[in-house]
Amino acid sequence: MNPVELSIFASRISAVCDEMGAVLQRTAFSPNIRDRLDFSCAVFDAAGQLCAQAAHIPVHLGSMAYAMADIVADVDWRDGDMLIVNDPFLGGTHLPDVTLIAPVFIDGRLLAFVANRAHHADIGAESPGSMPVSRSLEEEGLVIPPTRLLRGGRIDATILDGILAATRNPADGRGDFAAQISANRVGAARLGELIRRQGAAAFLAALDQLNDYAERLAASALDRIPDGSYSFEDRMDDDGAGKRDIPIRVRLQVDGGRIHADFSGTAAQVPGNINCPLSVAAAGVFYVFRCLMPAHTPACAGSFRPIRLSAPAGSLLNARRPAAVAAGNVETSTRVVDVVMGALAQALPDDIPAASHGSMNNLAMGGEYDGGAWDYYETMGGGMGAGPRGGGLDAVQTHMTNTLNTPIEVLESRYPLRVTRYAVRDGSGGRGRRRGGDGLVREFEFLHPARATLLTERRYHAPWGLAGGGDGAPGRNLLNGEELPPKVHFAVEAGDRLTIETPGGGGWGKTGSE
Repeated sequence: MNPVELSIFASRISAVCDEMGAVLQRTAFSPNIRDRLDFSCAVFDAAGQLCAQAAHIPVHLGSMAYAMADIVADVDWRDGDMLIVNDPFLGGTHLPDVTLIAPVFIDGRLLAFVANRAHHADIGAESPGSMPVSRSLEEEGLVIPPTRLLRGGRIDATILDGILAATRNPADGRGDFAAQISANRVGAARLGELIRRQGAAAFLAALDQLNDYAERLAASALDRIPDGSYSFEDRMDDDGAGKRDIPIRVRLQVDGGRIHADFSGTAAQVPGNINCPLSVAAAGVFYVFRCLMPAHTPACAGSFRPIRLSAPAGSLLNARRPAAVAAGNVETSTRVVDVVMGALAQALPDDIPAASHGSMNNLAMGGEYDGGAWDYYETMGGGMGAGPRGGGLDAVQTHMTNTLNTPIEVLESRYPLRVTRYAVRDGSGGRGRRRGGDGLVREFEFLHPARATLLTERRYHAPWGLAGGGDGAPGRNLLNGEELPPKVHFAVEAGDRLTIETPGGGGWGKTGSE
């Protein structure tokens, strides 16, 4: 292919992912998928190597890119199959993120896969929202090993009914799984049309060329990083089970555009739920270096070839079963980004911004109301870190998540809740020549008794500034004006008010400096 043809080919595969996402969003039942867009879609080759992805959730996509090859290698695939999995130690992230994988056969030959991953607000944990302050994987809900949900194009009702039986609201769950199945069917159909039109041999040759091109772009971008060793350390606030100030350490070894991220020295896995499988840590590493590459770099396996990582088995970033991992996917992955960026700031001081708010500020809640059960989950934005070229944005999602807020109209019409305040948290961004972005304030009034869970970070350790810039303000969690810890499960009564004040981003540069 000439460069124009290759660009068109890359765009066509990416468009398959975009259409899958549109189908998933428009057919899902739950606000978490339909309104917040907590899902991701991607295409893989027959070996499970990433071919294309939509601009969805970085922690979903990076972890899938890292783990998909191992998932698909152990299955005897048949046309019309569809696999379901959420086991974090077999290619998943945390239990609410449920992945569906479908093979694409052309004339009896397996040529590719389409996959989507969506966050289900109820996957069977005892606490509403299925994001508990847990101490083991089993407390976090239903564990689904790689299992055929469809055989020969037909849903295995026994499998699906068994999954839905673990949830409080099976009707919503059934609708969301139907949306995921539909997204994969559309993706497989569109990709099949592309392959048939192009021919299988030409399609595979184009994939090879695309990966080689992506690797060249990646290597060229990463070659700008001076050779050397760069280290950084940051800390998690706590694990929700009594441990505080938990270190994550990285040493980046850069050699001719090749990167090794070594997390030796990171804390051992902890009793609480901030542990994560290595695939989640990989997502954070891949994300940072992808941000250094040109925007037109294809989102395929070739762009990650110059990057490798390692973390000791049994550590926070490479935990062993049955470690609790509910918050590892959302909170620890974000801190992985911070430590890698902190190390890179030593090598590229004119390119790397200060720390952003550093938490997905997770809120899960639910209860019994109006004759049925309800579960709700959302993440909240905060302040973006400032950088050499400009100040940070206010009240936005950053780094490992790319979701929206739940619109207040949707939240109040579906659940016994009232949003009494939703505002920018003025003055929470770090001072500096470039000011860090401000966090946000979101306050909920409960209209009926319920239970709630908070999994948050950067409440004790503030988002750091760079080049003399000030730190962002730490976040705060308040129930009726009383301070709550970063990770907590609690009951509420009608009239109680929960206030989340998210952290600001770090500032960059000394005030008044040139």
